[in-house]
Parts: sequence; structure tokens; C-alpha cells
Amino acid sequence: MKNINLYLMLSAGCLMISAASCRKSDKNAPKEEIPEVAVAAPIVDSIVLHKTYPGLLGASDKASVVCRVNGTLLSKSYEGGSYVNKGQVLFTIESTKYRDAVNQAQAALATAKSQYDYASRNYEALSEALKSDAVSQIEVIQAKSSMEQAAASIKNAEAALSQANLNLSYCQIKAPISGYITSSIPNIGEYISGEGSPVTMCNIYDNAKMTAVFTIEDSQYEEMIGQNGGMSHSLYRNVPIKFTQPLPHSYTADLTYESPTINSSTGTLQLKGSITNIDNELKDGMYITIELPYGVDPKAILIKDASIGTDQLGKYVYVVNDSNKVVYTPIKIGELYQDTLRVVNEGLKPGDRYVTQALLTVRNGMEVKPTLTK
Repeated sequence: MKNINLYLMLSAGCLMISAASCRKSDKNAPKEEIPEVAVAAPIVDSIVLHKTYPGLLGASDKASVVCRVNGTLLSKSYEGGSYVNKGQVLFTIESTKYRDAVNQAQAALATAKSQYDYASRNYEALSEALKSDAVSQIEVIQAKSSMEQAAASIKNAEAALSQANLNLSYCQIKAPISGYITSSIPNIGEYISGEGSPVTMCNIYDNAKMTAVFTIEDSQYEEMIGQNGGMSHSLYRNVPIKFTQPLPHSYTADLTYESPTINSSTGTLQLKGSITNIDNELKDGMYITIELPYGVDPKAILIKDASIGTDQLGKYVYVVNDSNKVVYTPIKIGELYQDTLRVVNEGLKPGDRYVTQALLTVRNGMEVKPTLTK
């Protein structure tokens, strides 16, 4: 029993010594270091406000190259995707049939002219004979009718020759405009039936100028008219154009067309803008985003877009208050500005300090050492 009591006394003494040692250790432990956090003040600036719309690019001028005659395709004198000039010969169609038609029309015209010469001389002779009553009045009338019929035959023969020459010219298919050309649909050696209905051979796109086509709500159109006076305003020159992936060059459009009517079924208005195509980068049919300006905010609040977080409640930033404590701050945002800044419509004031980096390492209520950055 004495041994047990002695053991308990020794154990209690050890626990007291251990506790005392721990208290001494806690007293000498260094305080937790307050982390430094980069912060910045919102930028206040006058900016042009934009609203984005999806759109489609189209070549300013495009044309289908068609075959209007029947015959075998003998040759093709271009490479698909190349640039061709207006009037350049692109295809040659077998032309024997149409050359024969021209020869026949020329012969018919020569016959009609010969018949007219005879009929006109006969009419002149009978008219003179009538003066001496050598012929009857009816003979003169018949001679005049024959002459007029011969003159009409000349016109018909000239029209037939003109059509024959036109058909023959169609055997050489030329570029109707200058531009970049697609590959041909028929192959050399194929028989083409283009007389009844023209056959499309390829298409040409003049991409020097492109047209951006998009639609806006009628309410947005009313705002354009009410606040800015319509498309004549300088806001609608150099309207920014964006693409799914960045291109080597940046592009803007000058608005040049507005539809004369509102589409009653959709409540939208079609607009068009002209774009200069640098180095032929833009192609017909490309999808684009138009950043349509609609007004100016003289005191817009701007922060770095990378400093904005997202949770189930929406967008937020961390603000450092006057006590250097982190405060979770919900915000409402506007458009992206100059690719890196975001407009804040609600939630921040010009003098606030918001956390710009290390968002994952800070939390609401945390004490920090703010380091001001630009």
C-alpha cells in the first residue's frame, strides 16, 4: 500500500513539473507573424461604355461564277484559294456548237441584207414606173411591203448573230469581280449543261473590305437615338470587334447601315459596319463579337479583373479596412475595360483598398499588412 501511495505522489509531481515547463514554453513562443498582402485603390476614370452583340462577317462583294452553255469542260486556269482579277479567263468550254451557230447567223444576216438590197431597188424602180402609169398602184405597195419585210429580216438576223456571239463568249468563263476564288465544282472533262439553268462553277470573294452584320434590341436603338443622335455620332466610328481567339491584328468597324424597319417578330434592328481586312485575315462567314458603344461614364470605378472572386452568391472582392482587417465584399460588375480592368457598378468606393493577389490565402476577418501597389 505504501508503494502505491509513493507511486501516485511521484506521478503527480511529474505532472506539475511538466505543466510548469509548458507554461514557460508558451510564454517564450514567438507571436504569429501578420502576412503582407498586396492591395490597390480603384481607378476612377471616364470611359466609353459598351454592350456586346454576336455578329457575322461577310465579304463586301462576292459573286458566283456560272456556266451558261452546254459542253465539255476543257480547261481550268487558276488554283483554288488564289487571287483572280476581274475579266480573267477561268474556264474554257468546248465551243464547236456555238461557233457553228455564229457562222450560221452571219450567213443568215448576209442573206437578209441581200434580200433587202433587191427589195429596195425593186421598190424604187416600181415607184418611178408608177409615175408613167407603167405599173399599177398595187404592185408598188407590194414592193414596199417586201422591202420592209427584208429590213425586218435584217434586224432578226442581227439579233440572232448577237445571241450566237454571246453564247460563244460564254464558252470562255471569266471572273466577274476581283477577289479570292474557291475550288471548282466540276472537273476537267465533265459535260456541263448550263443552257437550261446556269451551273455554278465556283465563287469569288472580294475580302478587301468586310461587312459586320448584327442585330440590336429596339430599346438599344432608341437609346442610340435619344442619347447620341444615331449612327452619325463619333461613338459609332471605330467600334471594337472581337473574335473567339485573338488575331495578329485588332479590328474596328465603322457603322454604315441601319435597317429601315424594326423586325416586329423579334423586336430587333439590323446594323452593318465596314471593316478594313488587314493581310486578308478575315474571311466570309466568321463569327464575331461587336462591342457597341452606348454612352460615357465620367466617373467609372475600375479594378483589376483578376482580383475578383466568384462564389454561390456572385462576385466579390476582399477589402482591407482601416483596422487592416480583411472584409469580404460583394460587388456588382460591368464590362471588361482594356482587357485587364473591370467596371464595378456597386460595392466599392474610390478610396477603398482591395486585395489584388493571393486571394486564396486570405479570409474574412484576417489581420494583414497591406502593401499598396498600382
